[in-house]
This record gives sequence, structure tokens and C-alpha cells, in this order.
Amino acid sequence: MSRIGKLPITLPAGVEVSVAGTTVTVKGKKGTLTQAIDSDIKVNVADGKVEVTRPTDQKRHRALHGLYRSLISNMVQGVSEGFKTEQELVGVGYRATNKGQILELSLGYSHNVMFELPSEITVTTTAEKGQNPKVILESYDKQLIGAVAAKIRSLRKPEPYKGKGIKFTGEILRRKAGKAAGK
Repeated sequence: MSRIGKLPITLPAGVEVSVAGTTVTVKGKKGTLTQAIDSDIKVNVADGKVEVTRPTDQKRHRALHGLYRSLISNMVQGVSEGFKTEQELVGVGYRATNKGQILELSLGYSHNVMFELPSEITVTTTAEKGQNPKVILESYDKQLIGAVAAKIRSLRKPEPYKGKGIKFTGEILRRKAGKAAGK
């Protein structure tokens, strides 16, 4: 049996989970999330716990079992606590500012990059002297915040020689030696 799939999800106070056919809806203080699930996978909500079960041990059912349990767990955590992602802009002259839901990035191109964020995400930018500028994203939807963070990172990926670019805070980059090291 799936080690992840068989674990029950405990519901914190103020979180409601409802199942209607093949749709699971999670409501909490931060928002509401819905997820369509496969018709073979069953979701049971009873006395403050959510359990996900599968009908057989087929490879497909085993894969979906753990997947949907993780998705529902992330939804419960998102509507109760939320998710946060921090990114650093490493490079001379790299800057980030935001006006509402529009993130303006100066990344060494001939123009500034304007990035419009979805309404579910709140963005803050910090620029302290002596430290790299940071972009902080917060949301209750883990899938959405991950996709937006990956899109922002793709605007200027960190390069392996000097490490310039947009990287996640705490991310360790593999650095390469330059030409001089080859002699």
C-alpha cells in the first residue's frame, strides 16, 4: 500500500472539506480551493480526518492514490496556513519593485520586464543595502505559487559561472570553473 496515500489528513480548526462526485472542495480562512479527482479514487471525510482509498493494487491506482492524498493535504495546508516563496536577484543592477499586482524587474536587459501576477498571489519586494533584492510571493494555492515562481525564475536563470540571475533563497547552485582554471 502507498505509504503516503494511506496516511489520514487531520483537519485544523476552521477548515471544511466537502466531496461532491469527483470534486473535492476545501474551505478555510484564507480561501477556497477545488480539485477534480479520478472516479476510481474515493475520498471519505469523517470526524476531523480525510482518508483517500483506492479500489485495487493496479499501478495506475497506486500512483493516483498518493497523488490525490498529497494534493488534498496541500489544499488543507494552504487554506489554513498558506505558502510562501522567496527569490533573490543576484547581479549588479538587478532590481525588483511592485505596484499592486504588477512586478517590475530590471534584469540586465535593454528594457524592464513587467510581470502581472494573478489575484490569488500577494507580492512584496525588499531591497536592503548590502543584500540582494528579494521577491516574496504568498498564496494559499501551492500549485499556482510554484508555477508563478518558476515563470519568474525563467526570466533570467542563474548562470553557472558567476551565479547571476534569479534564484530561490537557500538554493545551492553548481558552479563551474572559468577558462583560467583549465590551464
